[in-house]
Amino acid sequence: MALMETPICDFGRPAIDFTLPDINGVVHSLDSCKGKNGLLVMFICNHCPYVKAIQERLVRDTRELQQHGIESVAIMSNDVSTYADDSLENMKAIAERFNFPFPYLFDESQQVARTYGAICTPDFFGYNSNLELQYRGRLDASGTNRDADDSRRDLFEAMKQVSMTGNGPEQQIPSIGCSLKWKTD
Repeated sequence: MALMETPICDFGRPAIDFTLPDINGVVHSLDSCKGKNGLLVMFICNHCPYVKAIQERLVRDTRELQQHGIESVAIMSNDVSTYADDSLENMKAIAERFNFPFPYLFDESQQVARTYGAICTPDFFGYNSNLELQYRGRLDASGTNRDADDSRRDLFEAMKQVSMTGNGPEQQIPSIGCSLKWKTD
């Protein structure tokens, strides 16, 4: 596991369109996923201890963000031939177990992750209603601590601010996680 840290937010960078299937084969696009006040694009996977540690809080926060007009979408871009835990079957199981309130998409070609510049799991891209990037930080300070329910909710607070003002906070703490598992063909 190579530990990575996300780069500083490139404020105003436009969201990039995508067309990807979810765990049930339904195709989603940027337009079909966005909310009235913005969109949270998340690169996650099933095997990463950083993602495993935040799953319940991630579901809580994305549900609450819906009340503020922010929709979310999760994208899994890892090489499943090398990381079987990230297979489509396991994506379905995780989404069902945690009752994901967002589409969980499979980026088999890894092109969407490359285009977005995603580098780790979890990697969060928070957009305003104009689909301009306003947040590229962490969920919270928990790291791999599953029991960190009292951590400051960085992502939630930032995206709530985006929903109200269109702008993210100037100060953001990078997300850390496992490197994306790129195909080596």
